Amino acid sequence: MIDAREELLTQLGFRFGANGPHAARTMMLDDLCILLSNTERQATREDYIAAILGDNVLGKPTRKSRELALKHMTTLYGLDEQNVVLRALRHLWFSDDAAQPMLALIVALARDPLLRSTRQFILNQSIGSHVAREHIQDCLSATFPEGFSVASRKSFAQNVGGTWTAADYLHGHKRKLRARPAIHPESVSMLLFMEFLEGRTGQRLFSSEWANLPGVPVTELEVLASSASHKGLLVFMNAGGVKEVRFPDFVTAEEEKIQQRVSHVI
Repeated sequence: MIDAREELLTQLGFRFGANGPHAARTMMLDDLCILLSNTERQATREDYIAAILGDNVLGKPTRKSRELALKHMTTLYGLDEQNVVLRALRHLWFSDDAAQPMLALIVALARDPLLRSTRQFILNQSIGSHVAREHIQDCLSATFPEGFSVASRKSFAQNVGGTWTAADYLHGHKRKLRARPAIHPESVSMLLFMEFLEGRTGQRLFSSEWANLPGVPVTELEVLASSASHKGLLVFMNAGGVKEVRFPDFVTAEEEKIQQRVSHVI
């Protein structure tokens, strides 16, 4: 059942396995900001290729570095208008610049198993506690005990730490401390949408691993969902304790069929 679920979620933009772009990079937030600012919302895969390789919008010094940037960003964000996760990201991206780091993190978590393997570890750290690279490295070692050298895990841990820092879950340069990121209606919209893709509806949208990411009570998530609804980012109704969340125009008819199939293999 797990394999069947992962196969369906892969069709909806998720990635699985034992490796990912954080073996070589962070979530490349600065590059993502530049790329989305220099391409249309309905950009095709060919448009992204042209922007990065042809126009060099990312300002990379060599052809090889452009190709690597394209490779890693495609894996991280699925640079294709057919990818429902990327379409949702672009739908929300320019609504509030302050929400962009967490929006990028959410997509990176869905698409990079290396980063995703450290999610619970980071969330379990108390606010203000010291989170050393070695701690992240130990987390990766426990999850992937074979297949990676000590040097590789050290590099992975540095990249993963850089992403959690860019997303404001860690603060500091050499000594990183666990922090509480600001939460915005846009990021809550993306979290709820990821849960929807995973087959959840109603109240269950507010009680999954994705809902735990902001580290705030359910009541605050509901307030932010209501704000998102007022901004036209989604539709949220909460009456008599019964919650309904809808995402108009987020998915195609075919993607909705896949999402419904996912809901039967949770």
